[in-house]
Amino acid sequence: MNTPSEDYHALLARHDAMRLRRRILSPAEAGAEPWCGEAPQPYDGTSDQQLISEFLPLVSPLEELTAELYRVLFERHPYLRSLFPESMAFQQAHLVGTFRYLIGNLHRTDEMVGTFAQLGRDHRKLGVRRAHFEAFEAALIDALRTRAGARWTGALEDAWLRMLRLAVSAMVRGADEAIAEPPSWEATVTSHEFRTPDLAVLRVRPHQPYPFSAGQFASLESPLLEQAWRPYYLARAPHPDGELEFHVRARGADGVSDALVRGTREGGTVRLSAPRGALALPDHTPSADVVLIAAGTGWAAMKSLLQQIDAERFRAHRVRLLLDGGVGGGVYDAAYLEAFRRGRPWLTVLTAGPSADPGLRALDGVLAQRPGAAARQHVYLALAPEASTTDSARIVAARLAAAGVPDTHIHHDTSGFVRVTETSASTTRTGLLSA
Repeated sequence: MNTPSEDYHALLARHDAMRLRRRILSPAEAGAEPWCGEAPQPYDGTSDQQLISEFLPLVSPLEELTAELYRVLFERHPYLRSLFPESMAFQQAHLVGTFRYLIGNLHRTDEMVGTFAQLGRDHRKLGVRRAHFEAFEAALIDALRTRAGARWTGALEDAWLRMLRLAVSAMVRGADEAIAEPPSWEATVTSHEFRTPDLAVLRVRPHQPYPFSAGQFASLESPLLEQAWRPYYLARAPHPDGELEFHVRARGADGVSDALVRGTREGGTVRLSAPRGALALPDHTPSADVVLIAAGTGWAAMKSLLQQIDAERFRAHRVRLLLDGGVGGGVYDAAYLEAFRRGRPWLTVLTAGPSADPGLRALDGVLAQRPGAAARQHVYLALAPEASTTDSARIVAARLAAAGVPDTHIHHDTSGFVRVTETSASTTRTGLLSA
């Protein structure tokens, strides 16, 4: 039997849930000022970036700020707890990374808007609504005031609000634009094979059509860890049978990857987010050679791109593939790769040992040596977290640019595919409310 205190708090939670539901269904509720969550337009974030950065020590460390934010959020709205995974450790690391990304890139408003519009589209799978952002904003402001104390100012609060609303308005717009698209896809696991003791190749078949392009990635959720999502490259080009392939390496941290590798079997189910990513081949025919560079499970993206290039041979004159086995060593899908390259003289494969910096020592082998040839190459990078860091992608991209490859010809997923490694708290791109 519930105590009177428990009954009282349950009644408050139901009342709060009904109020939030009314706001979701009718944001401009009579008698209430509607929350717009919009950043001023046009918006130049450079001055806000400078102000927030200068006084960031007032609310640091960000880990304590996010802990206070979630404490306030769940105290005021207990029912929102169901939007988040059971363990908040990963989510708090995600949010810290989001704040760092926002503050560090606030002067690049166009890039920010594009990134968070995609995040808004992704957040539909979590049941996030416009009114949830209002609750999040209020909790953040209270957390900022608590952390900063008497030194907090109205100018600082306005700067944080404009920064947050730039991201939130882009997320809301992205969600609205994707309204005709399912928020997520259920899929049945049709195959689960170990390629190494800690790496599994999963085949899944979505219950509804799943449109995507070779080179994209999708976030997966395991029934063993509800509301926890991690992105993985699609390792198979679109096929008439509708099956999708993912390569997943266990991290040993009881996260999503471990659940997919250790706890998933044929006949089980997973949930998929909408596909996204910057590695898809252009619709037009490039009059250039293609260079594919992958480390670790980044090979999955290159596998799907090779399949598409093979099916549409008009796309490239030559393809060079550089693979770095990364941590753990070796190319785990070597048998497939060896069979694939037989009879395909247009494909050259080079491998870099695990001791090499993400392919840097072998990079000269894939760059065309003829004068001016680098400018006609399109390069695709997929450096997976277990083999490299986001900085590695930037280093390789800088090396390519120095060799004469135009920036517009260097394709990688630094704006979307940056994962929290499930053994650490480092990230630069995540969602505001839930991972």
